[in-house]
Amino acid sequence: MLVRLNKFLSQSGIASRREADRLITEGRVSVNGQQVENLGLKIDSQEDVVEVNGRRVKKQENNIYLMLNKPPGFIVSLKDSFGRPTIMDLLPSLKERIFPVGRLDYKSQGLLLLTNDGQLTFRLTHPRFKIKKVYLVRVKGELNSSQISRLEKGIILDGKRTAPARIKIIKATPKGIQLRIEIYEGRKREIRRMLEAMGCSVVYLQRIKFGPLGLGNLKKGQWRYLTAREISLLKRLTRK
Repeated sequence: MLVRLNKFLSQSGIASRREADRLITEGRVSVNGQQVENLGLKIDSQEDVVEVNGRRVKKQENNIYLMLNKPPGFIVSLKDSFGRPTIMDLLPSLKERIFPVGRLDYKSQGLLLLTNDGQLTFRLTHPRFKIKKVYLVRVKGELNSSQISRLEKGIILDGKRTAPARIKIIKATPKGIQLRIEIYEGRKREIRRMLEAMGCSVVYLQRIKFGPLGLGNLKKGQWRYLTAREISLLKRLTRK
């Protein structure tokens, strides 16, 4: 069966598809002894010998799915060159390598999924599948109905319009505004930057839902395995 090389590396727990492309570009991947230069290369996952940094890659059959209630002050990465705490400090020691599904920045908290299922990760994070993420956000500053309407329709960030969003004011006080925000994109610091464009500064950001999954009673800093039903729900949701 032919499969794209970056997908094979992702399914094998080596790296996400994006990171796999970087490894290929850097000349660190070979197939049958030949260094790969073509990012779109397809391989026979049963017959071809794939190596990364000279070590053979074997396809990973045991898929793992975790949910973490990420606290603020942790990097969503497997390691950090500056020595800051990462989410791996909160997770169990596993034989299989797992990767975060999407982003939550250093200051943000809440629901984070992790898995070694590369195909599901791709589908959960690609805007085409429109997987809803829900956040509770507190901001300093004023936000009127016109600004909310602009954000919901999409604004220009980095030369590209953000996808439509849904924003509801939960509570407004002299100290700030509490919002419920639904998006299905996952650009870097997207919500913070959207609100900054309206003159507001985010003081609290928590993801409370990812697709059909919520945090439930999972406490900050705790993790758990997804249930078979939850895994099935995610796969069904992305089967388009």
